[in-house]
Amino acid sequence: MLELIRFSHTVFALPFALLAAVMAWHGGSVEFRGTDLLGIVLCMVFARSTAMAVNRLVDRRLDAVNPRTASRHLPAGLVSVAGVSLFALACAAGFVASTLLFLPNRWPVYLSLPVLAFVCGYSLTKRFTMLAHFWLGASLMLAPVAAWIALRGELAWPPVVLGGAVLLWVAGFDIIYACQDAETDRRLGLHSIPARLGVAGALRLAALCHLGMIGLLFALPAVYPPLGWLYTTGIVVVAALLSYEHWLVRPDDLTRVNVAFFNINAVVSIGLFVVGAADLWLRGA
Repeated sequence: MLELIRFSHTVFALPFALLAAVMAWHGGSVEFRGTDLLGIVLCMVFARSTAMAVNRLVDRRLDAVNPRTASRHLPAGLVSVAGVSLFALACAAGFVASTLLFLPNRWPVYLSLPVLAFVCGYSLTKRFTMLAHFWLGASLMLAPVAAWIALRGELAWPPVVLGGAVLLWVAGFDIIYACQDAETDRRLGLHSIPARLGVAGALRLAALCHLGMIGLLFALPAVYPPLGWLYTTGIVVVAALLSYEHWLVRPDDLTRVNVAFFNINAVVSIGLFVVGAADLWLRGA
């Protein structure tokens, strides 16, 4: 089941939730509680696991007719529909139960089902809009926003700006990843930016998304002044990594998409958390 949901890809959104948590805790305005940290980690793991299991269930017939995905667990018969369905239900229950760790703050409990509905809804979007990539980005945007609400019980600009950067970052790399299926999407009548704009146009739009991400990351200290030079240095490194990612993937050569998709983006998310948290720690977090 962990292979089915690509559990290792949890590293994409979790570091941003943890960075928002460190930002919320900074300066002692919110008391640090071990239960809150555990709640963030469990909610991230359970929410993503639920959404990925639903995605595999909803797309199993499409995966079966796509040469790139025909060997996935459900099309290949390695796991059963009933088994994956029970796994998804268990993860959904685990997510809702984990929000109780934030009590007496009730907002995570109230928002748990709407959040699950939104992140699971992504799986249907390619059937009616080419903006599915941005729905996925918005789903991961909820990571820092929800972590902030869970700790402070309110919404504020710092997690929104950070979340906006996450949205554009995810949309950009998902567009790159979807370039592999441009022809298959057209054949099956599915909507995606590569299917609509072509691979070259899609890669240009992905680059614009990542440029916007860098812009929002640079803007974050304007709404969250405690971030300093170490964080800014990290953004410069992230910009270099994303430039390398776009250098790796060419319209006429998609053989290195997986390197660009996982390896580089894992470094980006984990690296931003490390430099952001270290910056705030050096400033007396």
